[in-house]
Amino acid sequence: MKALAFAALGLLLSFQAALAAEPVFPPASRLGLVPPKDMTVSRRFSGFENEEKAAAITLVEMPAAAYEQLVGGFTKEALKRQGLDETSREPVKLGGMEGMLIGGTMLGPVQGRKWLLAIKGADMAGLVVAQVRGGEDGYSEAQIREALKSVALRGPVSLEEQIAALPFRLGDTAGFRPVRVMTGNSALFTDGPKDTIKGVEQPVLIVASSLAPPPPAGERRNQFARAALNSNQILQDIKIERSESFRFRGQDWHEIVAKAVEAESGQPVIVMQTIRFESGRYVRMVGMTRVEQRDQHLPRFRAVIDGVEMNP
Repeated sequence: MKALAFAALGLLLSFQAALAAEPVFPPASRLGLVPPKDMTVSRRFSGFENEEKAAAITLVEMPAAAYEQLVGGFTKEALKRQGLDETSREPVKLGGMEGMLIGGTMLGPVQGRKWLLAIKGADMAGLVVAQVRGGEDGYSEAQIREALKSVALRGPVSLEEQIAALPFRLGDTAGFRPVRVMTGNSALFTDGPKDTIKGVEQPVLIVASSLAPPPPAGERRNQFARAALNSNQILQDIKIERSESFRFRGQDWHEIVAKAVEAESGQPVIVMQTIRFESGRYVRMVGMTRVEQRDQHLPRFRAVIDGVEMNP
């Protein structure tokens, strides 16, 4: 009887362990994994976080064709320019998916560790970014690597479900249609027949909620807005026409209108960036259109951001 009881207990424990090891999928995400202990699904982005340990894992979905370009761009020099000093790199096989796992230390004023995992499934690719700020008192290297290697894919999720899972609600879309949801906290819109837009042949609009608290009010928000616009890698030769802070509907806003050049095509464009600051968070809109269409589309861009409401 004792042997039978121990066998039954062992079976129960192994069954519970199997249940605990099931991947967790954030709302509307096709990417999931088994998060490290005490890391929970984020309400701010597609992924997991533990604020006390200053740790987060972000999940980014991409077309399958993007995998080779993504991995090819992960050179040591490119990663260093993005604030990562690479210390390890290894190809991985995860449940029939090929992948590349890169680890390193974060450069700059914020110290910590960071890992990048690129994977390719049958019909999509994914990028998983994990970071632990501070020293070794957060998650260990082994804990993060174990979580990353548990990544899994599930079947397609409708665009409507992805939109509904965003941390904000859309009001007036001003005739723009959603094309894609990214990182669970941002949405891409356009107006026209194409879903893949080259050279701003159609107007493009991105609405994204914050991943970090906003800077304090005053000149630092102006600097923050300019830095955010200049960090856009698809734009070159940015010349600001207007940059202003204002109060609207009881909230602080900042708006920039600028001329620029779309990097890949060399096409001159007009870009509008509008940021609405709230207590502890913000939402940012960036709209781009051809120069000759500015009067047609800039008011529409503004109508979209005016109608956005952040979820509680």
